Amino acid sequence: MRIVYVVDVHDRFDRVVEVVRPLGAVDALVVGGDLTNAGSPEDAERALELWRPLAPTLVAVAGNMDSPAIDRRLAELGVSLDGRGVVLDDVGLHGVSASGPTPLSTPYELPDDELGRRAQAGHADVAGCRIRIFCPHSPPRGTACDRLASGAHVGSPSLRAFVEREQPDLVLCGHIHESRGEDVIGRTKVVNPGPVASGHCALVEVDGGVSVTLR
Repeated sequence: MRIVYVVDVHDRFDRVVEVVRPLGAVDALVVGGDLTNAGSPEDAERALELWRPLAPTLVAVAGNMDSPAIDRRLAELGVSLDGRGVVLDDVGLHGVSASGPTPLSTPYELPDDELGRRAQAGHADVAGCRIRIFCPHSPPRGTACDRLASGAHVGSPSLRAFVEREQPDLVLCGHIHESRGEDVIGRTKVVNPGPVASGHCALVEVDGGVSVTLR
């Protein structure tokens, strides 16, 4: 199975097509949030219609620069991973929208413990899968994937605790643009591919195990 993960679109809807299409046939496209820059549900829906031809399965979470209304629209359209799971063969995908509180008061911020609650709720849908892939917009705290240019770690403590407890095979996240990279938490690989708006994505290949290539 081939899964493409993109995040931090920020209204650059065409960039997703430009990045994903050259990869050839893929089984699923996962969009990790910040589809828009404080856009409308209609903006997000137009983006999804543009991306649907790229893969048989399209799923997404909303980011902190989206809104609760966009998150509701994703659920109405049947593509939301927020607090829920999707099973593709023996691969389970689940996610968490929004971010914790930020100094910028962006449109979609939640208390940190709510992020952890949604992570656990979605995990219940995929707990029996051979491969579990967790896709929160925000990174877990304390890795190479949540570090600002200043060196400060600003990821979610509750998501860190969830990953330590449940040990999914892979975490795909974004939100912190300058923290493109990989790390591990126990047995879990954590990947922030960087913004697709800058041409980045992660290609996940699942066979006997899971491999990730940053592009």
